[in-house]
Amino acid sequence: QVQLVESGGGLVQAGGSLRLSCAASGSIFSINAMGWYRQAPGKQRELVARIPSGGSPNYADSVKDRFTISRDKNTVYLQMNSLKPEDTAVYYCAARLIKKNSGWSVDDYWGQGTQVTVSS
Repeated sequence: QVQLVESGGGLVQAGGSLRLSCAASGSIFSINAMGWYRQAPGKQRELVARIPSGGSPNYADSVKDRFTISRDKNTVYLQMNSLKPEDTAVYYCAARLIKKNSGWSVDDYWGQGTQVTVSS
């Protein structure tokens, strides 16, 4: 089994900052990439930021220069600065990885989501 556990969401005023964390654990052989997605009410889930192993991160245009993704082994972080009300959403952590003894199968795993609310 693989688990992704997120933390760090909450309520913040516009212009404020939050830091999300996501720890992957379980029967993991290797992680290809980790990232953050978000889903606002009535909207589709969208990519916020993604960081591949050994590669450069990429960001949604709407968060460039405000959000920073980083990773330390099996934990990924999202530093969110200058938050806007339109950043309000449930934020999901995702990992593309190979489980141990899986025959090199690459699969995607998701966290349970953490609510971020930005008040104006």
